[in-house]
Amino acid sequence: MLFLKKHRSAILATIMVVISLIMLSYNIVNPSAENGFIRKLVLELAVPIENIVNAPVRALNNIWKRYLFLVGLENENRRLLRQNALLTQQLIQHQEGYLEGLRLKKLLSLKNQVSYKAVAASVTGRNRKSLHQTVMINKGSAQGIKAGMPVVADSGVVGRIIETSWHVSRVLLLIDENSNVDSLVQRGRVQGILQGNSQGCCVLKYVPKMEEVHVGDAVITSGICGVFPKSWLLGTVSRVTRGGDGLFQKVEVVPSVDFSKLEEVLVLMPQEKGARE
Repeated sequence: MLFLKKHRSAILATIMVVISLIMLSYNIVNPSAENGFIRKLVLELAVPIENIVNAPVRALNNIWKRYLFLVGLENENRRLLRQNALLTQQLIQHQEGYLEGLRLKKLLSLKNQVSYKAVAASVTGRNRKSLHQTVMINKGSAQGIKAGMPVVADSGVVGRIIETSWHVSRVLLLIDENSNVDSLVQRGRVQGILQGNSQGCCVLKYVPKMEEVHVGDAVITSGICGVFPKSWLLGTVSRVTRGGDGLFQKVEVVPSVDFSKLEEVLVLMPQEKGARE
């Protein structure tokens, strides 16, 4: 009983085929029975039997076509994904090129405004392990760069060159503790020494307590020592503390340059003799 249930479809198809063969044999033996009952019955059963026999073939054919369709669809999806990734990468490269062009345009404009000979350079590395706050640039002694030369950006002073090779230089940033720049507060012309504190800020040292310094005042280079040209922006006063012992007030300054986003700089060469200051 279980066998019949399990193979019912196959048994039914076999019976139908056998009946068809019997009817076909009868038709061959009695060709004159053109309009007989048996022939009519054969014709009636021919289509259903053919459908039963061809159903698995059609189903298999449909499955094969669907498989080929899905394989083709998967390949097309992969192709589209690769194309999308390529176009996305090209778009990012074009955007980067556009943004770099804007930054270089600012540097070129800055270069045309200064009386110094200037060399444009790209930041190629940052020293994150050392205690010193430095960056590496892709220009060196082959381009005439020497230790001690000032480095600036369109937003203000970056630092100074402390080491060079033929095509690479190291820049000590303004926020390093070893950086000291002769400065003055633009509004009150109060002089001091701007020193980095290695925490992303600077301190304007040696400002007497009687001098008026306010939050928001611009701090610029004084040009006294001749390392940095005069009147370059260093930063903005962020806090003033006059209390406590001592003769000087504590003035904290936020640098005008965002060193975390620094990508291109200008190295200023010494002025030639007789050049305009």
